[in-house]
Amino acid sequence: MTDTVLDRFLRYVVIDTQSDPASSTQPTTEKQKDLGRVLVDELLMIGLADAHLDEHGYVYATIPGNSDKAVPVICFCSHMDTAPDFTGRGVKPQIIRNYAGGDIQLVGDSSRVIRVSEHPELKNQIGNDIVTTDGTTLLGADDKAGLAEIMTAAQILVDNPDVRHGTIKILFTPDEEVGRGVNRVDLKKLGADFAYTMDGETAGHIEDETFSADGVEISISGVAIHPGFAKDRMENAIKIAGAIIDRLPKDLAPETTEGRQGFIHPVGVTGSMEKASLSFIIRDFTEAGLAEKEAMLDAIVKEVMAAYPGSTAHFQVAEQYRNMKAVLDRHPEIVGNALEAVRRAGMTPVRGSIRGGTDGSRLSFMGLPCPNIFAGGHAFHSPLEWVSRQDMEKAVKAIVELAKVWEERA
Repeated sequence: MTDTVLDRFLRYVVIDTQSDPASSTQPTTEKQKDLGRVLVDELLMIGLADAHLDEHGYVYATIPGNSDKAVPVICFCSHMDTAPDFTGRGVKPQIIRNYAGGDIQLVGDSSRVIRVSEHPELKNQIGNDIVTTDGTTLLGADDKAGLAEIMTAAQILVDNPDVRHGTIKILFTPDEEVGRGVNRVDLKKLGADFAYTMDGETAGHIEDETFSADGVEISISGVAIHPGFAKDRMENAIKIAGAIIDRLPKDLAPETTEGRQGFIHPVGVTGSMEKASLSFIIRDFTEAGLAEKEAMLDAIVKEVMAAYPGSTAHFQVAEQYRNMKAVLDRHPEIVGNALEAVRRAGMTPVRGSIRGGTDGSRLSFMGLPCPNIFAGGHAFHSPLEWVSRQDMEKAVKAIVELAKVWEERA
């Protein structure tokens, strides 16, 4: 077994762990357990005797503390699955040693180019070793970079007993990419007081805020009739769905918003003349903003339906996750210690917000406050995904330093 974070990462990304939103099982794909078993074997080899994979696809392990202080138990968490957005089967990682700058053309599909103009963080990677795909799959740095970093840090802590730390828990989850990453996690068994997901992007970044998120399902029942006799009688459900989409505000879409702006985003449409369905995700950093956007969408539906008196629409909202900042602000030491660890690891910490969510969003509201720390990957969910060896090494160092900070400040 090789020990460097890069070697671990390269081992993990070639294992297909794509999750499936259409599945009702947990995990949604059995192949996620293939990686889980590899991780358990490696944890046992490191010396973590309680490492195991449960029936739901979760990996648990403990690094025993070596401090005589009462140190809070912290957990490091990453997810094993890759996104359904693009295939993760047959990943062929490519390593560009001593990156000299410039655009990166991917060898398996010459139409795919990682352009510096679109990925400005590449300007900070001169001289580093960049890992990409060949352009035919995603890479899986989201979040196998996090897995490799936690595993490498665990080995360092075990091999260096002079580094004082409290008890540390490790949690690897399935199905994060389909919003079910903590559905079956056993927090009592985990036994942690606080946690950190290693699931962010740029080196040095710590995120203590996410979107709040809801899903909206709209079911439309139209009036179906033979088109030869449809005059003044047919109400086509497909056209009703199209009219709703057409009325969406153009300035509240993912492609037109940034920073702390939320959005209304259609993610699915199916239909026939008689029935149609629309799926939306609604995102905002505040619950008031979320409610405002849902009311706006509901008003659009009612406005459209007024022109179709024989048809009906059903509007259903489902909560997905909430902004973890509301929880983390009650425990400022969690982020404060992470900021200090990033400084000690040689970086200038950057505190920010995620235009998305992590397992930490839901864990925070389940009683395990959990901000997000960088893992170094970029261009997630796409064949242009990349990560540098040096940024993964910085994340490893940040984990080790964070363990030390909690012990010192206990």
